[in-house]
Amino acid sequence: MNQITYLIANVAYLFVAALQLLMFIRAILSWIPLMEENAFTIFVYQITETVIYPVRCILDRFEFIAALPIDISFFVTFVLLSVLQTVLL
Repeated sequence: MNQITYLIANVAYLFVAALQLLMFIRAILSWIPLMEENAFTIFVYQITETVIYPVRCILDRFEFIAALPIDISFFVTFVLLSVLQTVLL
């Protein structure tokens, strides 16, 4: 049973690491305006948006966060994934 738990934790850790890598790639791609119609860019945005969107919905409930001129849901999601990755270790 202990080996199964270890295996599940490692798979979850790798999944979270892959999500973080895709979020990092998304941040870099957002700086390149010519890459918006690329199939790879669309794939990265679709995968990462499924993780970011729930955090964005929760943060939009708070007026002081919704009134900010920038969308901090990306940063909050990245931090939450980092915390989850630390817990999985």
